[in-house]
Amino acid sequence: MSKGLISVSQALLLNVKLGKETAILEEYIAAIDEAELKNQLINDDFKKTFWINIYNAFTQMILSKTPDKYADKSTFFSSKQLLIAQHHLSLDDIEHGILRRSKIKHGMGYITNPFASIFEKKHRVSEIDNRIHFCLNCGAVSCPPIAFYTAENIHQQMDLATKNYLQNECIFNEEGNTISIPLLLKWFKADFGSTEQIMQLLYTTGVVPTHKKPTILFTKYNWYLQLRHYTTNFKIQL
Repeated sequence: MSKGLISVSQALLLNVKLGKETAILEEYIAAIDEAELKNQLINDDFKKTFWINIYNAFTQMILSKTPDKYADKSTFFSSKQLLIAQHHLSLDDIEHGILRRSKIKHGMGYITNPFASIFEKKHRVSEIDNRIHFCLNCGAVSCPPIAFYTAENIHQQMDLATKNYLQNECIFNEEGNTISIPLLLKWFKADFGSTEQIMQLLYTTGVVPTHKKPTILFTKYNWYLQLRHYTTNFKIQL
């Protein structure tokens, strides 16, 4: 197999969605030379595309085969059950290590992990992009739908994912002048910035009228397991 890593990540996710065999693709991803991983994922656009697709694909694969693992979510996300580029990684390693640039999971984005692995430091993004929180699907009802990301269109896709998620999950109460928003924006507050920056995000995505300044409330996160939550907005490009 001589496909680029982005195409491989897309193919894996597509096979998972269609219920097709994934063993050959898994073996290829496991055996990737680490130098090749670095050579192909040359910037943050490529890194985000590859790792988002990989995260979503493996989450669906694991939970489809062993849904009982979701009962202990802490272990499920922290267990090093993925073999990528000859390294055992966890879903947390991908989300908080690589895509959030080694941030402590429960530190709201303010604390960097001082014990990040050499692999993580070598392959993590250069800058944190808070839009990843609207692209990663961890299997819960409150997670955003799964899309097939491409490096060429990653910014447009992530913008659309952000807008769609916030418009679907936020509730603006005009009479009470409140806006209920997902807990994601509180859990990872430093990723999103100040309250003013969060409000600007809500304005630009059309969730809140620009002439309003509502009080922010947070909605409860629904952790009930929901698999196969794919969006129809993005098409696979292999």
